[in-house]
Amino acid sequence: MFKNHPKGLIGAALSNMGERFGFYTMMAILVLFLQAKFGLDGTNAGIIYSIFYASIYILALVGGAIADKTRNYKGTILVGLLLMAFGYFLIAVPSPTPVPNFTLYLTMTSVGLFVIAFGNGLFKGNLQALVGQMYDKAEYSKMRDSGFQWFYMFINVGAIFAPLAAVGVRNWWLGTKGFSYNADLPALCHSQINNTLKPEATKEFSELAAQVSGQPVTDLTAFAHNYLNTFTEGFHYAFGIAIVAMLISVVIYLLNKKTFPDPKEKTAKVAAENLANIEMDAKEVKQRLYALFAVFGIVIFFWFSFHQNGLTLTYFAKDYTDLSLLKVDLGITTLQGAELFQSINPFFVVLLTPIIMAFFGFLRTKGIEPSTPRKIAIGMGIAAMGFVVMAVGSYIADLPLWSSLFEKTTDPVTGKSIVNTLRVMDITEKASPFLLIGTYLILTIAELFISPLGISFVSKVAPPKYQGIMQGGWLGATALGNQLLFIGAIFYQSIPIWMTWSIFVVACSLSMFTMIFMLKWLERVAK
Repeated sequence: MFKNHPKGLIGAALSNMGERFGFYTMMAILVLFLQAKFGLDGTNAGIIYSIFYASIYILALVGGAIADKTRNYKGTILVGLLLMAFGYFLIAVPSPTPVPNFTLYLTMTSVGLFVIAFGNGLFKGNLQALVGQMYDKAEYSKMRDSGFQWFYMFINVGAIFAPLAAVGVRNWWLGTKGFSYNADLPALCHSQINNTLKPEATKEFSELAAQVSGQPVTDLTAFAHNYLNTFTEGFHYAFGIAIVAMLISVVIYLLNKKTFPDPKEKTAKVAAENLANIEMDAKEVKQRLYALFAVFGIVIFFWFSFHQNGLTLTYFAKDYTDLSLLKVDLGITTLQGAELFQSINPFFVVLLTPIIMAFFGFLRTKGIEPSTPRKIAIGMGIAAMGFVVMAVGSYIADLPLWSSLFEKTTDPVTGKSIVNTLRVMDITEKASPFLLIGTYLILTIAELFISPLGISFVSKVAPPKYQGIMQGGWLGATALGNQLLFIGAIFYQSIPIWMTWSIFVVACSLSMFTMIFMLKWLERVAK
């Protein structure tokens, strides 16, 4: 499997598994945690989510600049791993819910998120740059695309288990306090505490409270406080699992550190073997940078759409999907919740990567393998089709507007935005989970055409002295796409659900056609 690949590839991939575990933990539970912990509506939770994920990627530019300046990629990566572990510790420490001081506790959570984002910025792009440097040698250069695909597959192994662990820990903690999981209860609890429940919703709340408690509930306000506190404590402990994953990655990284290339130790002989000279013609440098910036600009719209999996697609799973069909009783805990859908994407990454690589390998033997830019364009078209499935499925299901289930008001004293629950959807009204599963399958195929190959394209085209910062540039483009994520949350709450998904169809289609327009130029630069 790794016969024609450099020795350090598998060590680098395994070192990245902890980061992926934490990333997918956050993708699975962050917006739901913010809503349960602070009573935020989808738009405000989406803004924090967008800023966090944008910070993860935009800070990769800072991390790349630091590593390029010091030429100490290995040390920068190690500091990043340790900072991420510390950041998860900051948000893993339980605090009371509802919070006694909204501003203070939200600020404390935001500080923890920033530490995680900064650590990720030091780590992610620089590790990818090291992997790219492994393929600068002539003996490995032809395997660059497949090397990054193997790398991408292995780092997603950790991502498969992150949502499962988060849900398992959260639901286990609920069980220890005599409760069971219900996706609708956190919003109902906040509405009860704020005295904003409508009569119909109050009746449903009473019924659900009795259901998850196993007995009638006479004091709904006391129940709301107790259930919310237990629910969010489970989330805090789920963040703690990410600390363990990060520390495992630190150990793996230290054990494999010697197998990674070190720019500081390159000799003239090694430099001579590189496909690209360290000193490159100024005109060629400009052409390469222009090509990279063009691709960066295009993929912004793809990531704006694709990373809705942790935001509006998660909201859809919670609000509109029949979760009773996704329930596994493990004895000590029950796996059930909207967060479980976040395991589907990395599962498909691991499952489909060998198949797609075999397909590309077959095309290579026939001499008709598409270029890397062409593969990226195809991937954007596939992503558009994924959201077409979501739009059509939502339209056929005739799902109600978000505003018919909830309303947004403002507390006249604190000015805090409050979500009032009007009613809870009946189980017969909800969409099948297979709609989301099918969408994730298509989006994962698109991801495999874009993400690992985009990283490979950057490592191939970037001038050697800009390797770190250009990997940071790829992640920076992802950051800009993530910064726009909250727009999806606004549309989700404002227009019919099927129209929300149609917006992402348009965004992915525009990316595809723009990429096709520039194909010949990009292929020429990448030769």
